[in-house]
Formats: sequence, C-alpha cells, structure tokens
Amino acid sequence: MTLRNLLVLAIALTAFTGCKRDTPPSKPANAGYSVQTWVLPAEAGSMAPDLQTASGGRVLLSWINRTQGRRNALQFASYTEATGWQSQPRTVAVGNALLANAGDTPHLLATPDGALWMQWLQTQPDSPSGYDTVLARSKDGGMNWDQITRVNSDGKPAEHGFAALWPNGSNSAGIAWLDGRDQAAMGAGTAAQHAMGAMQLRSNLFTLDLQRGTDAVVDARTCDCCQTAVAMTRKGPLLAWRDRSADEVRDIALARFENNAWTAPKPVHADGWKVESCPVAGPALAASGDSAVVLWYSEAGGTPHLQLARSHDAGDSFLAPVTVEAGAHVLGRSAVGIDARQVWVAWLHEDAHGQTLQLARYPRDLSKRLQTFAVAKLGARGMASGYPKLAVDAGGVWLAWTDVVDGVAHLKGARVAH
Repeated sequence: MTLRNLLVLAIALTAFTGCKRDTPPSKPANAGYSVQTWVLPAEAGSMAPDLQTASGGRVLLSWINRTQGRRNALQFASYTEATGWQSQPRTVAVGNALLANAGDTPHLLATPDGALWMQWLQTQPDSPSGYDTVLARSKDGGMNWDQITRVNSDGKPAEHGFAALWPNGSNSAGIAWLDGRDQAAMGAGTAAQHAMGAMQLRSNLFTLDLQRGTDAVVDARTCDCCQTAVAMTRKGPLLAWRDRSADEVRDIALARFENNAWTAPKPVHADGWKVESCPVAGPALAASGDSAVVLWYSEAGGTPHLQLARSHDAGDSFLAPVTVEAGAHVLGRSAVGIDARQVWVAWLHEDAHGQTLQLARYPRDLSKRLQTFAVAKLGARGMASGYPKLAVDAGGVWLAWTDVVDGVAHLKGARVAH
C-alpha cells in the first residue's frame, strides 16, 4: 500500500471564527469531567489536524486547507483559555506539491526557546509516487518560517513520511520518519522486486538553523505506512512504531534515545499479529517523567482491539496491556495522553449507525476505567475522519478531529475539563 492510495478529502470554504470559549465554573478536583464544544478557526475543507500544548497555556493547532481549485495550504493557529484564538490562521507553506493525506499528517512542535517547528510532506516533481519529509521552523512564534529543509537527504524517488518530532535540548529538534530508499534502490521492476526492499525507520537531529546531523537507522525493516510516535521521558525520547518481521508479524516496537544513540528495538507486547499488508494503524504514545503509556490496534486472535500498556521505568519494560475496546466496530485510529493524575484515551469506532469519537480516562496505573465519554457523533465514514488528535494540560484535554458535513471536510474540536 502506498501513501497516495489513502483517502484525501475534498473541501469548500467557510468563514474564520475567533470565538473565545467561555471558562466553565470550577468544580472539586475529584468531580467528573464534561465535554464542551471548542470552535476551531479552520475553513471548511480543512483536514489532517495536529495538536500540541506550549508554554503560557497555549494550545497549538495545525491543519491542511485543501479547497478545490486552490493550492493546498498548511496553516496553524494558537489558542489560550484567557484570550481565545490569538490571531487569524497563519500559513506555513502553500503549493500543489504539498501533499494532503488523511493518514500521514503534518506535525507541529514548540521547543523551550520559543521556536516553532513544522513537518509535512512534499511530492517529488520527477516521481509519480515519491515524496519527501520536509521541516521548517519559526523563531518568532510563527510569523515567519525559514526555507524548508528536506529531512531525508537520499534524493531517491521513494516514500519518506509518517514522521514524529521531539525537542532536543532547548533550541533544536529531533525527527524520526519512515524511509523507503531501499525500496527505491530495487529499481522500477516488478512489484515483487520492489517488495524485496524494506522500509526503514530513520532519525536525525536539526539545529535551530536547520543544520542536520547524521542519520541513524533505528530499525532496518518496519511496516510501510503506519504512524510513528514519540514522547519525552526522564531518560530521553521514547519512540514507538509498528515493526515488521520476516514472516510478516507486525507488532509494536520501541526504542529510547540516550547517550546519543538509540537502544535496541524491543516489542511492547508479543501480540503475534501476522498480516500481509500494512494496516495504516501506528501506535500512540505519551509520557511523564518515568511513566509512559502506549496505545495500539491489533487483530491478533482474529478480533480487532485497542490495547493500552504502561511503563514505570521510562519504557525499559511494560506491564501486561489493558483492553480499551474490542469488536468489529473498533477502528485503529486513536490518541493517548497522560497528566499528573490520569491517562486519557481517544479512539474512533464505527457501527451500523455511523462513527463515534470516544474518550476514556484511567488512573495512571490503568487499574480501572474512571469515566467514558461519547465526544461526538460523526458524519464521516471510513478514512474520511482521519486520525483524532489529543493534547493534555492541567485542566483536562483538548481534542481535534476531521468530520464530513454535506460531503465537505470540516475540523471539529472539543474541550474536556472539570
């Protein structure tokens, strides 16, 4: 499966709204949480959201605006509960080469020095199926963005995507991505020849001036088109992805970056899910200090299910997973977050009545489910809803997702708080 075979959404134009969400009345710390609508500033037709929290109580939202008859535009906006949306959406990049895809979305990162970083995909003009992972950064909060830099430097007509970003110190960034250069090295022969090359997981570090380090190969054989995820632990960045064995077992693997090198990949849990094609369902990952949680989809045993596992040692080991949901209605598109008291899990399921965005919270030891929410009923079906995104702060969680209204993609948002 290639990235271009994933569903790309069609859109139309709507007006920007800068509405400020009213602050809810305070409640006791042990009270239940409730879902509130969070109006997003993206125009109709927007898709592929990403969410990050940053200093000063800011929530950063990015998305791709894909309007028929116009060039694709990568945009972002900043929000605080005190002031609402702080400006009109700002455009990071625009052009027909900017690849809009429901499965492989751009990512936004704020580093401690105040810089913003953005990663997205650019098609290769001389290749019908090749594309590059590119990176840009802004030193002034997003007003200006420097010349983009290709993260992959091989120059091969291959797929390079499904990236994950993390802060490296106070003023630089790390990035990991799936890299198909070995597949391209097989040449333009038969599909069987192409399949002989393996998709790799690579990483690199970039300075504030976008100077690159030396590529590291984290895993020489991975699933071709599943998302990667990264989270910061006390011991360093923890990276998760879907591995691929020689006999097509595609379980979730992790490695941690410490002492300027990646630890050897190891499985989160031995599911033993053997599947011949890519499920386009990577893991979600969150961490706080030495605590880490990973959420993933599997069909091991013949039943679709979402599993959640925790680590108390920054990813050195994981306890037996907890099943979040199981059954034919479970979709492999989910997000996870962790705060000082609890773990948050968001996922999509689809039945005869349509799709629903679900949210649950657990104590940090995952011993029981504390609360479950049906956040939204979606008009979208299948891949049109993309992948929900979740960001955690001290008050609760922020959610963003893609829905379809009258055949047009729309970004929707929610705040879940006391």
